[in-house]
Amino acid sequence: MFVPSYFRKGLCFGLACFANMPVESELERGARMKSVGILSPSYTLLYRYMHFLENQVRHQLEMPGHYSHLEAFYDDKKGVLPDSKGTTTSQQPVHWLPSIHRYMYPEMKITHPAGCMSQFIKFFGEQILVLWKFALLRKRILIFSPPPVGVVCYRVYCCCCLANVSLPGLGGTVPESKPFFYVNVADIEMLETEVSYVACTTEKIFEEKRDLYDVYVDNQNVKTHHEHLQPLLKINSADKEKYRRLNDQRQMLMYSQEVGEDCSSCEEDLFIL
Repeated sequence: MFVPSYFRKGLCFGLACFANMPVESELERGARMKSVGILSPSYTLLYRYMHFLENQVRHQLEMPGHYSHLEAFYDDKKGVLPDSKGTTTSQQPVHWLPSIHRYMYPEMKITHPAGCMSQFIKFFGEQILVLWKFALLRKRILIFSPPPVGVVCYRVYCCCCLANVSLPGLGGTVPESKPFFYVNVADIEMLETEVSYVACTTEKIFEEKRDLYDVYVDNQNVKTHHEHLQPLLKINSADKEKYRRLNDQRQMLMYSQEVGEDCSSCEEDLFIL
């Protein structure tokens, strides 16, 4: 079984794939564990390399120490690592994936794993309208879930999709909502300095550290300890209507695809739009 995990390292985003297998080796204590990952200044294309990472983890489990495929990938994709000020240095090469414009239709565009947004909406239902408001306000959103973290990282991803919207003509710029993906107690010092983020964790201790987050999500339960944000937790009639219309549009798309009238539209693109 392969366990994917998204994470953040400084100004870069990463995707790693972990797997293990039993071995008859006292040195390895009966189990061989390997993990292969990549770093990128953009998180929107990482998922495209999931299959490559899974294959390389399998290869490392079966033939540990053989890195020719990884070296070839590195030589093809390597770039430079931004420092804490956003500038780059040639002294720290990393795996690099090209950034893309995030707007579509023409205001918004973001790539995503196939089925990611559909599953996200089915899981939260009308609660996505609550998450949408907090995401637009750039609040600190922390999602708790027991392991494995792969599917929860996708929920972090989708929360950021909700907030990545541009409104041409408005003065000033709103910072892009970027995910931190998985965090643990080792990241507490870093989170204390952040004014906006979306992240997930498997460590229940975070629920008690209210100074680290504005919104806490446990399963489908969305809550906040800030009194001025409490009214946003209530799903009002406008939210219900938005959710109903979203489902109606989805049903219309599915029907048009069934009768062969529209084969070009994508359910994921509909949700994002």
